[in-house]
Amino acid sequence: MELLQSQIQHLSQQLLQSVELLQMSAPELEEYLRDLAQENPVVELDDSRPEPERPQDDELLRRLRWLEDNDRQNRYYQHIGEEELDPLAGIGTGGGLEETLFRFLSRQLYTMDLDEDTAQTVRYLAACLDEDGYLRMSVEELAANLGRSAAHVERCLEVLRRLEPAGVGASDLSQCLELQLLRIRERGPALAIVRDHLEALAKRRYRSIAAQLSTSVEAVQQAERIIRELDPRPGAPFEQPSQVQYVLPDVFLEEEDGVLVARLRGRERPPIQVSSYYRQLLKQSDDREVKEYLAEKLRQADGVLRALEQRDSTLRRCAQCIADWQREFFREGPQMLRPMRLSDVARELGLHESTISRAVREKYLQCSRGVYPMSYFFSRSATAQTDGAEVGAAAAKALLCRLVEREDKGRPLSDQKLCEAMAELGCPISRRTVAKYREELNIPSASGRKWN
Repeated sequence: MELLQSQIQHLSQQLLQSVELLQMSAPELEEYLRDLAQENPVVELDDSRPEPERPQDDELLRRLRWLEDNDRQNRYYQHIGEEELDPLAGIGTGGGLEETLFRFLSRQLYTMDLDEDTAQTVRYLAACLDEDGYLRMSVEELAANLGRSAAHVERCLEVLRRLEPAGVGASDLSQCLELQLLRIRERGPALAIVRDHLEALAKRRYRSIAAQLSTSVEAVQQAERIIRELDPRPGAPFEQPSQVQYVLPDVFLEEEDGVLVARLRGRERPPIQVSSYYRQLLKQSDDREVKEYLAEKLRQADGVLRALEQRDSTLRRCAQCIADWQREFFREGPQMLRPMRLSDVARELGLHESTISRAVREKYLQCSRGVYPMSYFFSRSATAQTDGAEVGAAAAKALLCRLVEREDKGRPLSDQKLCEAMAELGCPISRRTVAKYREELNIPSASGRKWN
């Protein structure tokens, strides 16, 4: 038998709740508070907003009525509103049965002299098209799915490719452009280019293409202009628009007397309060079970209120630390973004690194340069420390973009030359790092950027 004494840290319920609320995004927090108000009767949400004052002046009301009766534009919009009540008025538009690529292709089949077997197969092929209008499945795979011969599928595929829009039913970009050129009866270099030289054309290797096709550079450039008029995504106009996701910033940066100040969003969540009625009922009730129930619910509500105050304080302090640390970024741009780690902010605020990580999770900061995720400002240095300063990865990428934009397009810089140029500008990074950043920025290699 041995007696040991040790210290073990346990997270209290209050601390656990603070951690949970801290890492919530604004939409998650709003949903949490609404759920809390549903299950905890002592929590009240105040979503009310003062109604705008209505004009009381009789003369003003008379003029408004006159405008309503005589404004042609208002009558036009009122007529539109009445049309919207007609369930058939919106067919083919966003207000009713939306036009789709499948419906558009299917309607064209009714005007063609096709047997039902062929028409059904063409409809099946139309249903297999992706959002760009391409048929990515092989003929053999389609034949196996339909239980028909490959020759039958090929014939039906030819029917599909004769429909509008031109290029639909192609298996890849090259074939899509070829179908469109054949539709306009193009027989010049453009047809040969889209079949065999698209990659070279994308890299502007006009001389090389001209030599292989036994034509002039001018003819190749003219073919390029024709190709650029084609549609690489014939099915895109029928693509249904996805719902736009809006970002609500959690923090605003404002400049006051030359100093950046972080302020939290005024109403990023519905305000909550503890019901005074239930507090009074707790004092007056003689029922032990009622008192225990209300006491537990009041403790939960008070704990949430304290956790919200702590969340706001931590979030504001983190944002202010970012504003102070990245002052040059907010004034001059991304090229001045300094390397900053979670540990740097944690050390400055006297908090744990995990607390900072939770505080910036899915939070957004709005400044004069736009809206940024707060995690954007945390990055390691791209270079070793030089003359007491470090260069962040974002700043190094911004510098790389500037060098590529200003280079001679006839003699673009190689990765080694870019490496040397960046070192001269105070950003010494290796050639491999230059290549890595270039690929991340979708910048082609020197040969891909060269204009012949």
